[in-house]
This record gives sequence, C-alpha cells and structure tokens, in this order.
Amino acid sequence: MKKEEIIKVQELEKKLQYNERLKAVTNKINSVSNIDEIFIRLTNDILSLFDAERITIYAIDPMRNELFSKHLVGAEIKRIRLPISATSLAGYVAYTLETINIPDVYDTATLKAINPRLTFDNSWDKKTGYVTKQVLATPIRFENRLFGVIQFINKKEEETFSKDDEMNIVEIARILGIAFRNQSKMLSTRFNYLVMQNIITEEELKRAIIAARERKKDIETILMEEFKVQKKDIGSALSQSYGFKFVEYSEKYFIPRDIAKGLNVNYLKNAHWVPISSTGGKVIIAIDSPNDMKISEIKSLIKADDYEFNIALKDDINKFINSLEKETDYTKSTTSVSDILNELEVREEDDIDKTDSNLDENAGAIVRLANKIVVDAYELGASDIHLEPSKLKKKVDVRYRIDGACMRHIEVPYSHNSALVSRLKIMSNLDISERRLPQDGKIKFTYKDRQIELRVATLPTVGGEAVVMRILAASEPMPITGLMLSERNLRELRDIISKPYGLVLVVGPTGSGKTTTLHSVLGHINVPETKIWTAEDPVEITQYGLCQVEVKPKIKFDFARAMRAFLRADPDVIMVGEMRDHETASTGIEASLTGHLVLSTLHTNSAPETVTRLIDMGLDPFNFADALLGVLAQRLVRTLCKDCKIPYHPEKEEFEELASVYGVELFDELGVVYDDRFTLYKAKGCVKCNNTGYRGRAGIHELLVGTIPIKKLIQKKALMEHIREQALKDGMRTLFQDGITKVVQGLTDVQQVRRVCM
Repeated sequence: MKKEEIIKVQELEKKLQYNERLKAVTNKINSVSNIDEIFIRLTNDILSLFDAERITIYAIDPMRNELFSKHLVGAEIKRIRLPISATSLAGYVAYTLETINIPDVYDTATLKAINPRLTFDNSWDKKTGYVTKQVLATPIRFENRLFGVIQFINKKEEETFSKDDEMNIVEIARILGIAFRNQSKMLSTRFNYLVMQNIITEEELKRAIIAARERKKDIETILMEEFKVQKKDIGSALSQSYGFKFVEYSEKYFIPRDIAKGLNVNYLKNAHWVPISSTGGKVIIAIDSPNDMKISEIKSLIKADDYEFNIALKDDINKFINSLEKETDYTKSTTSVSDILNELEVREEDDIDKTDSNLDENAGAIVRLANKIVVDAYELGASDIHLEPSKLKKKVDVRYRIDGACMRHIEVPYSHNSALVSRLKIMSNLDISERRLPQDGKIKFTYKDRQIELRVATLPTVGGEAVVMRILAASEPMPITGLMLSERNLRELRDIISKPYGLVLVVGPTGSGKTTTLHSVLGHINVPETKIWTAEDPVEITQYGLCQVEVKPKIKFDFARAMRAFLRADPDVIMVGEMRDHETASTGIEASLTGHLVLSTLHTNSAPETVTRLIDMGLDPFNFADALLGVLAQRLVRTLCKDCKIPYHPEKEEFEELASVYGVELFDELGVVYDDRFTLYKAKGCVKCNNTGYRGRAGIHELLVGTIPIKKLIQKKALMEHIREQALKDGMRTLFQDGITKVVQGLTDVQQVRRVCM
C-alpha cells in the first residue's frame, strides 16, 4: 500500500473515530435535564473532541446584554460575566456573530486586523500564571437566535487550530444551540429567566407554582416570600417574557387624574391595570399580564395618540390605584396664589431689621403661601426657586428656573418678605433671628404622597434676605441609554466603566447634570457581584445595592476622609461627589491604582481642561496618566417643544455656517447634505411649553478617553491645546460639535447650544 493511501486511511479512521465521539457527546448534550449540566458536567467531553487545553461555554443574559459562564468551585457554582463588546474575545464573537481563530492572542496587530477595538484581557493569565496562546471561538445559535459562545484555548499538539477545528466547533455550536433552545422551551413559564440565571432551581420553580395554586396566591408573592427572590429579578423575568419594560411603584409617578377620573377604581383593581403617566399624547399603562384582548379593552377606554405598556406586580398596581383615591392636605388647603395674597395686608412701611409685626395674625396665609410656592415649582418641573426682594420696587420677585432658564412666577408684597423668609427658615431648621449671615438648610416636603426635598440657601442682600431653593433630583437613576450620548460616546463610556480599575471623571458647571450621569453609570454597573460606595453632598439619588454616605464638612467628615474610610470597607467601585482639593484627588488616584474603579466630578469647562487642572493641583502626572480612563464633559441644552416646533428649510449660508463651526473636514460624518429635503427646526411656543418654544433638556457631551497617546501627553505635562488636538484625533467630538449634531437631529437649535458652550 502506497504512503499516500496509508495517510488517507489514517485520516478516514481518525474522522470515523471523531464522528463516533461526536455522536456520543451529542447524545449526552441532548439528554441533559438542565442548562447547568452543559456548563459543568459536559465541558470535558466536548473538550476531548478538540485536543485543546481549556474550554468555556458562555450563555447570554439578554436583560443585561452580557455573557455568563458557570463553573464549579468546591460545592458552589461560580459565575464569570463578560460584556457583549470588543473588550473581550468571547464578547466580540457574540457581538459580531463571527467565528474567530487567533494563533496568538498577544499579537496586537492580528487583533487590530480583525477589529481595531478588539483586545485580549490578560488579567486571568497574570493572576494564575497560565499562558493563553491560541483561541478558537464561535457563537451558539439556533434559528438566528443567539444563545451564547463556545471558546477553546490552546491546541495541545499544534501551534494553531485547524480549518477542521473551525468546522467542528461550528457543528458543536449548532448542537448546543438546539439544546439551549430545547431547555428554554421546557421552561415554559414566565419565570424561566430565574432558572437560567441560577437564581432558583427548576425544582424550586415547580414547587412555587404548586404552592401558589394551592394557597391561591400569586407565584410572584410565593417566590419573594418563601424563596427570597428579589423583586427586580422577578421584574427582569417578566420583562423578558412579555417584551415590555418592568416598572415598580414609586412616588415619582404623577398619576394623570384627568385620564383616570372616568375609570372605576374597583374595575381597575380587578383588571390589574392603571394609567401611571401621560406625556405628549402618550399614555403609559402599568399592567400585570398583557394580552391582545386586555390591550384592546384598555385602548377602547382611554383615548390617546400613543400607548406604552409596562409590566408591574399586582401589589404595585394596587398601590398606584390607591394613590388615585388620596388627596393630601396641601392639595385640599392650598388655593390660588392670588387668593392667598389677597388675605395678606399690604403695608407701605417695612423695616428689614425687625421681625414682621403681622407674622402672627397672617401666619396661616404665610404658611399656605410658602407651601404654594414649593408646590407650583414642583408641578411646573422647576429645578430652582428664587425669592428676590427689591426695596426699591417694594416687591419680592419669585422666579423659577425651568429647563435651565429663569422665569418670573409671582410677585409678593415687600412688606411680607421677612415673614415669608422666616417661614422658610422654620421649615429648614435655620435660625430665624440671624439675618446678617448666609445660612444653608434642607426642607422635606410631602405632596401627593411623595417626598419633595429642597436644598435651601439664604443670603443677606441690600434689599433684604434672598432665598434660593434647589429641588433635588428624582430619587431613581436614569438608564445610561437615556443620557442621549452619541453612539461613539455611549460605546466608549460603556467600555471604560467596564474596566476593573481606573479613574472616570464627569465635569461641567453646577446644574449640568453631573450627578445624574454618575448615577446612570453606577446603575449600569450595579450588580450583586460589585460592592459600590458613594460619598455625596447631598445624597440626591438613591439606588438599591449602593452604600451611600452623605458627607458633613461641619464635623470634618469631608470627601477625602470618606474615601479613606471606603478603602477599608472592601470596595470594588468608589464614587466621590467632587474632587475639590489635592487631598481628595490624590486619594482617588491612589485608590484607582490599587484595583478600584473611582468615579467623581470636577467643575471644569471641558474634558482636556480637566487634565491640565488636575496636574496644576499638584498631582503626579505619571500616576494620573496610569489611572485615567476617561473624562466626560457635559452641558444641558433646552430642547425644542415637540408639540409646536416648526420645520424649515434653511438657506445655503446657514448650512455652510453649521458645517464651518462643526469643522468642514468632519461635517460629512453627520451624513447630511444640502438639498431640498434638508430640514432644521425652530421654536414657536404653545400652551404646553408656556409659550417659550422649549420643553425639557438634553445633554451634550465630549468624552476624552485615556488612550496611550493621551497618557504620554499627560506624563509630559503637555498644554491643554495639545491634549485637545490628540483627543480629537482619537475620535472625541467637542461639546459644540455634539450640540450641532443634536441641532441637525432636530432636538434643539444653535442659539441654545451657544448659550451653554463656546
């Protein structure tokens, strides 16, 4: 027999042996009773088919847009999680749905040839001493649905995985895809997500279903009370099952009584749905189990331009319904401002150095006036309330800042300024006898079953005591996708906050939304596996899962001291409200260099300027360069009212001016050309926007990423202009450029962008 024939016979025998082993492994895969058996018990069988050193099978968590794998450590099942992005090889495979065969994962050129953003995370190699060389990975799919990724590491006898290995891994992935699909079909209840995520076992879910049936209770109640499943996990399961957003009862929802008033409360409780919000012609409905018949019935009862259905538990729906029946003392007792002012006796003379003699006899009206000023501000969506006395004009202007612009609301007789200020001081627990020095305090105010918290500052002016009250932000974080970041900024921000350690800064002036952005970022990375500490002044937004501390400078408990305490409290992530001084900044950098992700804010005008400001503070440029992951600068611009904004076709000169201020060489990236279809929008004014033409605000951003060239410039203490030039080369777009993008998208106009940035 010839040598070639012998080789062919050997290859045929090898293929037959492989097919026999593949058949045996396939039978084992198809006979598993749950997904955990694939993760833990079958990996060695699959590994033997490929002559590789290691194997990892990942499944997809669609609610978090992540991959996860399970492995046995002693008797406990541990998980590994990866983002679906180019920050890991498996994440890249899930993101692109491509097979990768990399002969050397440390060859940066090879990775960049596949994708410029593709990187290999060698932290596991450093930790264990194991050396990863070759990687072969492919997506696990069935009928165009992604279930996970299978990945092999290091070929034992050869320097790379072969073309046969590539074909074989695709076949194994196909078999696994069928198994994953079958397991998901077997778990046919609304709560299969809980089993897939190892929150409860399949047996526990069956017991919960039986218990709910026997006791005539909701399965959700049984799962929470007896199996200690968290409400947010049940919400994730229901959200995935129905394809709708999950919502919990919160006082932040303003129930549209004009829509709900025609609905019978008993009917709503029996039908388990309720309208919870109404904006711009769209009604948001909380419902426990949506189906076509119920949705059609709701639409017949409530007429709206658009509908959004959210999943909610029955108990939360009942709380929403109960809030419809309640009216608070403020709602009942507070009449119009003009009625209250008519009760107040206006005196021509007033001495600001004396307590108002009419305070006692007019106390009822003063109390109602103070309440009404706060309530009106809350109802109008104001962020700040200004009481501005004028001795010259004998009046006190009450102005509200709405969507970033101040507007006059009412005028109060000057003779009652001291009485009104005294009332606000009493509400804030301040000293009413001290009128010569500024004071700071807080008001906690209940209105329509919800808490309104105000930060109060009183200041002595030549016209009398002025008061500024900041209505603190909503108590829940905004999702990171709601920040209106550009595609590049959102991608890069997600990338840098997924890093295990480093420094991320959010910068901008007071009132630019820095705290909101930081809490959105924390909400994105807030998982049970991560310990997060925050130091804030004050705590405006609260999140479950965060350990939040409010600093108290009066007792010398400042940001620097809080951070030093956090480092002894086993943190993964630290958020510090502001880096005000060298001590706080240097402590933050030390923390970021010792394995912690540190987030903070700074009052600077731009991202490149932040870098030079911190170096000017006296920070070590080498440590700072090593620590820096990114700087996000932001502003808030008023957005055009959706109900009245006017489309128009601009002149060629206006188009060219937009291109000029954006940068002619870069303007093409916006994908717009000047033709008859090119449209911009301008403000008009209507009842809904108080005839201003603007309603709401949107963020504009610039994100400087700590790339290697940027780090080198920091180490050299380069000028801000040089850092800015390099950041632009790296893909950063300035605040103004991002603003122009939102002008082209029709969200705002150039005048509003010019108001907030240069």
